Parts: sequence; C-alpha cells; structure tokens
Amino acid sequence: MTLHESETLAEWIETDGLGGFASGTVRGQRTRRYHALLLAARNPPADRLVLVNGMDVWAQTPGGTYPLSTQVYQGEVESPRGQRFLSSFTAEPWPVWRYALTEEVTVVLELLVAPGVPGTAMRWSVEGKRDGVSLHVRPFLSGRDFHGTHHANDVFQQATRRQDVSLVWQPYGDLPEIHVQTNAAFEESFQWYYGFLYTAEQERGLDALEDLASPGEFHADLSSHDACLLLSVDRPFSELCGSGTSSALETFALVAAKERLRREATGAESCVAGSYLVNRGEGKTVIAGYPWFGDWGRDTFIAMRGLCLTDPAGLPHARAILTGWADAVSEGMLPNRFPDQGTTPEFNSVDASLWYVIAVGEYLEASRQARQTLPAAEIQRLQQAVESILQGYAAGTRYGIRLDDDGLVAAGEPGVQLTWMDAKVGDWVVTPRIGKPVEIQALWLSALHIAGQFSDRWTDRFQQGKASFVDKFWNADRGCLFDVVDDQHEAGRVDDAMRPNQIFAVGGLPLVLLDDAQATSLVAAVEEKLLTPVGLRSLSPDHPAYQPHYQGDVRQRDGAYHQGTVWPWLIGPFVEAWLRVRRNSPAAKAEAAVRFLEQLQQHLAQAGLGHLSEICDGDAPHTPRGCPFQAWSYGEYLRIKRRLLTRR
Repeated sequence: MTLHESETLAEWIETDGLGGFASGTVRGQRTRRYHALLLAARNPPADRLVLVNGMDVWAQTPGGTYPLSTQVYQGEVESPRGQRFLSSFTAEPWPVWRYALTEEVTVVLELLVAPGVPGTAMRWSVEGKRDGVSLHVRPFLSGRDFHGTHHANDVFQQATRRQDVSLVWQPYGDLPEIHVQTNAAFEESFQWYYGFLYTAEQERGLDALEDLASPGEFHADLSSHDACLLLSVDRPFSELCGSGTSSALETFALVAAKERLRREATGAESCVAGSYLVNRGEGKTVIAGYPWFGDWGRDTFIAMRGLCLTDPAGLPHARAILTGWADAVSEGMLPNRFPDQGTTPEFNSVDASLWYVIAVGEYLEASRQARQTLPAAEIQRLQQAVESILQGYAAGTRYGIRLDDDGLVAAGEPGVQLTWMDAKVGDWVVTPRIGKPVEIQALWLSALHIAGQFSDRWTDRFQQGKASFVDKFWNADRGCLFDVVDDQHEAGRVDDAMRPNQIFAVGGLPLVLLDDAQATSLVAAVEEKLLTPVGLRSLSPDHPAYQPHYQGDVRQRDGAYHQGTVWPWLIGPFVEAWLRVRRNSPAAKAEAAVRFLEQLQQHLAQAGLGHLSEICDGDAPHTPRGCPFQAWSYGEYLRIKRRLLTRR
C-alpha cells in the first residue's frame, strides 16, 4: 500500500554537526534547491556547497524494471515516478524507505549521516526473493553555493578518477573533491540532465529550474549482496569515520551500529536537539534553521536554552557556545549573524547581546542545579562579557542603541531593522519598531537583574527602569502593553499594535514585570487575539495590516513575515506566562500539557519530520511555512516539555 501524497511531501534531514546535511522529501522528489545527498560546509558551519544533488535509482527483477526515485522536470513533468511503489518510510533511527515492487520483492534504502563526517552513507537491500534482482543508480552532481542553482556549462569537469579505494569527481577545480566508495560496478557515461523543477522554490517566487551533470551509472547485483554507496568530501568515507576497513558495506555496518547505539543512548529528542549544534572554530554554535539559515546570535541564545539547558548532558555544549561567543563582544554588541561566505560579522541587532546575558544566567543556574563546579576563570570570562554588554548599552553604541534617562533602552534609526521582527525588502523595513520596543525593555531589565547577582552597580538602574516600564507601557484601555513607546524617538508617542512581544514581560524571561492583575489581564489578551495551536500570531487579526497567509514572492512573504504569521517559538514564553499567572499549580501544568503541548507534538509529523517549523499561516489551518527545521521552535518545545511542565 502506497503512502498518501501529503505524507510523502514531508521532509527529512540528517545533519553532520559541521553545518552540512542530507535532506529531501519522503517521496524522494527534490522540491527545494537545498535538497541534496551531499551538502557540506567548506568552512564549518559556513560556505556550504551542494555537491551531490540526488540520483535516479531503479531495480530490475525477473518481472520487470521498477523506478525507486522520483523526479519532476520543467512543465511539471514527473519522470520517473518511484513514489508509486513506496510502501513505508520511517525517520528513526535514520531515514529508511521500503519500495514494494511485487508481492515477493521489497527493496529497502537506508541513509545516514554521522556526526563530524562530511558524508552520506546509503545501503540498499532486498526483503523477500532476492534472485534476479539488480540495482542501478545514476547520480546527479552540481558543485554550487547551497543558495544557488546550477546550469549546464562547458567548464564542468566530466572525468571520473580512480584513487585508492574511491572514485573521485571534482566538478570544478576550486571545489572539494567528491569521493565515492561502493561495492557496485561503475560505468562511466557522462550526461547533462536539464530542467529539474523545484516546486517549493517556484511557490516562493524564486529560480526553480536546475541542470545537473551525471558522470555515469552504478550497477549492483542485489541477489548476492546488499549494495552500498558512501559519499564524502575530499577523503574516503571510511577514512573520515575511522572504520578501519576499505569495504563500503563493512564501513556502513560499523557506522550504522555505532550510530544506533549513540542515538538510542541519547534519545530521539536529544538527537533532534543535537542536529542544530555545530562546530564553529574551537567552539560550538547553533544553526538557526535548516535548510537555509546559518548561525545567528539571537537564535543561538534563544534556542540553546531548550536545546542545551534542559538536560545536564547539554551543559558542555552550552559552555562551548557561551565561551565561544564571549570574545565576540564589540561596543557592547554581539554579532547577529555570520555570513554564509566571508568572516565579517553583522551587528544589526539590539536584542542578540541581551539574549546572551539571559543564556549566561540560565547556564550558571543550570550548572548549579546539576552540582557542576565551574572553573573560576570561566565564570569570570562570562561575567566580563555580560559587563561589556551592559556597559556598551549604557554608554551608547551602534544604531542609536543607548540607555535613556528613564532607565530604559532606546534603539533604532531609519533603514535598519534591529529587533527580531526584522523583515526588510530593499529599503522597506516592514516593522521598524524604532524607539523603545517592549521586549527589549524586558530583556534589558532581566539582564540587569542577572548582572546584579555579581555586581551591585546595576541595582539602581534596574529599579529605575522597572518603574519606568510599568508607568510607560501599560495600556489601561486594552489591559495589555504597548508594543513600542517613545515611538520614532518621539516622547509620549506609542505603537499600540497587538503583538506578541509583550508576553516577555510575564513569561520567557526570569522576571515578571507586572503585578498579578496586570499579568493576568495581559495573558488573557494575548490568548484571545494571538494564540493558535502552533504558536502566537505576530499581529492581531483585527489590525488592518494583518496578513493571514505567508505566500507569494519575496516582497509578499516578507511583508507578511511579522504581520500575522504564526511563530511556534513564541509558544514557550506564552506557556510560561500562562502558568505563572496560575501559580504553576499541578492542575495548570496538567491542563497546559493537553492544551498546548499535545498540539505542538502533532506538528512534529507535518512538515519537517521530528522537528517544528519556523512559521505557520496566521489563519487556520495554520499551514507550516518557512524553514521546516527551526532551532528556536524546537528549543522552546523542549523547554516547555522538560522544564515548564515538570511536576516539581
């Protein structure tokens, strides 16, 4: 029995801990330019390249020839249509496809990626009658930046070279080599394949056509043994993983056995969390989302609270992240983004540095609760980074970020998007939020509170800022908070749009900044206007700028990004606020687990399998959009499940 089409369009991913990954759809069709079998980071986790995009696969049996792959070409021509024979798919412990060719023959494909190895391992086997069954594979190559598309040209290097245990391809002279280890025979027969269509890119208004090169075909006799292909970058897969054997099948078996033990010991949730943790230099960082995001400061410090700090086993990763970023403070600011190519960081964020302070505070507390003694030098290094951030904000820094006379932080200048609501199209900043955004004040006051635990110099500023916050932000008419005060740096001017940013005054941060009645009123207002089963809307539906769907070209999508689109990561601060106004009672936690957690868990099987999406439509049915694998969405899911809903 074949799978339903909606099931087969769900996406899977296997990551290598270096920024690279293999990904695709369950049906095997590549719907994105990012879907690939070998996508590697040349300078982890950045400078990512697509090297092997996919492959055509077919099996020959005594009863005929059957496709095991699915391709879509220009004009939406679908050929071959291997999904017709797909009988089952499982994502755990790694992706496994079963193709029921006849009642007696099922071909099984397993695909895995091992941490620290820029490579992908695949094995085909037969369940049922093996006699007379053979496998045939034609790989498709490019050699391009992972954001781009590839087109036929005269420069592509067509030759296949044999080197020790590998077949080697190098599409272009300045790119890494592609090594292939296999127990299949290879027949060299170079061809161009034209006009692959990526339907997800087409829907996003982007270049959706690609030409790929194929160096030849692999042939394997499945009647006598399983077939194996190991793809890797610059060196043989067996060498990269230290298998100790040159046999492709033996290497796969050894890596699979090791990976099975690791994944079973770690647990499915922690494995998903770990897929976002990657190397950067000597430290660690967080990939904000797959397939197209890199490591962003803001996303890293928000996501790591759930990915790393909800489990004592994650504390070493948290330590590597925070110490790795500690030396990047510049004029009180941490980079918001490292580019995909080059090393010059971007400092266009008012909140990334403050989220770092929050993460430091929670890391120190989590270490204390886990009874882990931290080296004094490490604590001092983190505290110095915190001090540098607060001093920089107090003195004034880039983009008009400064401590105002009321004890609150003002920020922003025309043409720059500094908060997490950062969509920009050309010169159009969709939600400029210049002045004093509400969540920035909540972050600033929480940061002062954390710093006050090791330095009393911030105590008076905290008290002044808190008093100003309640006085300036409370919207008595609506029983909630303004989104921005002193809007456009005009004293007394406010933006009263109903947005989710106000939730951070009650949940998501260490402090509750409102009295009980105000906090209860705010949470009720947010629940009424913004809550959906998969997160909070970024703007109330009754606002004239509300956009119910995130669709269309770049301008249309970015225009809707923070104008009603739902963000799953915001469910974490909301649930924490909802529980706080109910005194975190056992009954409230039990209700929250049913009302909020169970609905999120349903989403784990809808878009990126085992993960949560970046965004969803504002209107029902809240179709998943954006990145199907988003770090802070999953991080906040874990924070809800592991920390907020425990019965302590």
